[in-house]
Amino acid sequence: MKNYFKLGLLLLAVSLYSCGGGEAESVKEEKTLVNPNNPNSSASTSGADESDKVEEVPASERIDLVNKGVGPVKSVTIAETIDQAMAAKGQEVYEKNCTACHKIDKKFIGPAPKDILDRRTPEWVMNMIINPDKMVQEDPLAKDLLIEHNGSPMSNQGITEDEARAILEYIRTL
Repeated sequence: MKNYFKLGLLLLAVSLYSCGGGEAESVKEEKTLVNPNNPNSSASTSGADESDKVEEVPASERIDLVNKGVGPVKSVTIAETIDQAMAAKGQEVYEKNCTACHKIDKKFIGPAPKDILDRRTPEWVMNMIINPDKMVQEDPLAKDLLIEHNGSPMSNQGITEDEARAILEYIRTL
């Protein structure tokens, strides 16, 4: 009786082992990959080899200092020094409209604004503030951020271009 039980377990183990594990060989996911030597480059590949020095980078950490986004802001001039009066106005608008979803230095419902200008253009940031609906529909990076943040879209707060510029100046102080 013991031998039949052992034989049955052995056969079960062999059959489970032979059925499983085929996913890696037969079905390969398509992933967006970023070369660590050039964080701005991305490529779509099927089943990348583990030995490649390529890794997936979340949208919130991806650096894109070229994309200006979709919206009315095409160009922003930023002075070397921070306009303190504009930054104070921006802080007021930010605290009124943005703190429910954004924490200064950590991910909350939305991404943290601290150091955003190291990863995005000022135009992209302002267009996202002014026009989040259109950005998540048409801008690839905004779409990726939406996915990364569990499909929680940024709500349109009716921020004007002047208010968005003030928020941008406030973000520079963080």
